[in-house]
Order: sequence, then structure tokens, then C-alpha cells
Amino acid sequence: MSERFRDSIALVTGAAQGIGLAITRSLASGGAVVYGADMNFDGMKESAAALIEEGMKVHPLHLNVADRASCEEAVKTVSERSGRIDLLVNNAGITKDGLLLRMKPEDWNAVLSVNLTGTFNVTQSVIPLMVSRRFGRIVNIASVVALMGNPGQANYVASKAGIIGLTKVTAKELASRNITCNAVAPGFIQTAMTAKLNDAQRERMTSVIPMKRLGEPEDVAKAVAFLLSEEASYITGQTLSVNGGMYLF
Repeated sequence: MSERFRDSIALVTGAAQGIGLAITRSLASGGAVVYGADMNFDGMKESAAALIEEGMKVHPLHLNVADRASCEEAVKTVSERSGRIDLLVNNAGITKDGLLLRMKPEDWNAVLSVNLTGTFNVTQSVIPLMVSRRFGRIVNIASVVALMGNPGQANYVASKAGIIGLTKVTAKELASRNITCNAVAPGFIQTAMTAKLNDAQRERMTSVIPMKRLGEPEDVAKAVAFLLSEEASYITGQTLSVNGGMYLF
């Protein structure tokens, strides 16, 4: 275990599995005390227990990012236990895919509520703690589809594009308080969902990636850790793509 984030207090949303869990592991292995938050509290407790067994400091939290009261309560809990939040990663997200012509309004609203409004809810709840200490590092998880578009994902694409815009505004508004805000835009990442693909589907997916492989959650976690670290203290308002070269801009 390194000391890259020694004594830092971190909050990671959507931390029970996949990319969120990889980010939680990366920060905790670097010495941070990490509050891993997820709607799936049982899964979060199980993941946290496994990391604690490895000697990491991880505390599970139940959090519905779409519920403002839930966000405020979670941030209050962290503040009361640890006194501050130094690092925030807004990772929680959902998909409800469908062609724009047939997309149900409730599916549009659900995805925007979790992905975009959820990022706003958590960020706005956390930043008073950062402003009071004149320090903070925020990373929002966007997506390659926010940059290139993707048929059948109007709601998801809009939410992730909104996150990139929100990232830029947050960066400009908080820079004078020594708070940075950046986004990471993953491409196709190996997760529980992609593990279910058959060989033909996987081949079609990897055919558009110059590196000819799906990314691993750890690839995203490393990019997030860099943007949260002291090495990135003069980087803000940026979107870092982690996509194996599948989309260049």
C-alpha cells in the first residue's frame, strides 16, 4: 500500500462494484479513508468488508444520489465522523436504453435524475466542507458516448454530456478556493454487464477500439487517482478520456 492519499477523506458514489469499487480500492490502498456509498447497501457492506480484510479503511454508506435528503444525510455522516471531505468521486449511474422515438418519459427522467441531478446533489452537498477548508478535489465520471453520441442512449448520453458541462462550471466557480473539478470519460470497460456478451458481440465491440481490448475498471481508477492527486493540482475543468483510442477529439 502506498501513501499517496494518506490522511485524506474520500467519498465515492456507486462504489459497491465495477468502476466505483476499483476507485474505492485505489484510493484506500493509497492511504485514504474512503466512504463508499451505494443504493445497494448490502453489496456495499460486502465490498467494504473485503477491503477492510486487506487492511484498508473503508466505511459503507447507503446513498440514493437522486434523493437530495439522502445526499445531505450521507455528507453529514461523513462530516460528523471524519470532520471533512477532501476527495469526491461522482460515479453513481444507471442506464435505461431505448430509441429516442420510443423512449418513455419516465426512463428519460430516471436516468437524468440519477446520473446528472445526482452528481449535482452530491457535489452541492459536499462543496461547503471543501470551501471552508479551501481545499478539495472532485472527479465526475462521464462517458465516451457523451463525446461521440450513441444510438439508443439519448437519456444516458444527455446525462453524461451534462456532467461534462457541470464539471467545467464547477471548476471555474471553485478554482479560487483551491478546489479542482475534472471528469473522466471511460470507453468500453469490462464489467459484469459486458461479461455477459457473446463472442460475436465482444468482437464487434473491440473492433472499434484501436487497442483491441476492453478497458478494465482499474484503468479508469488510475486516471481518477491521478486527477485527485497532488500531481494534478494545476489541472481543472478537463475531461480525460480512457477509451483505448476508440474516440479521438
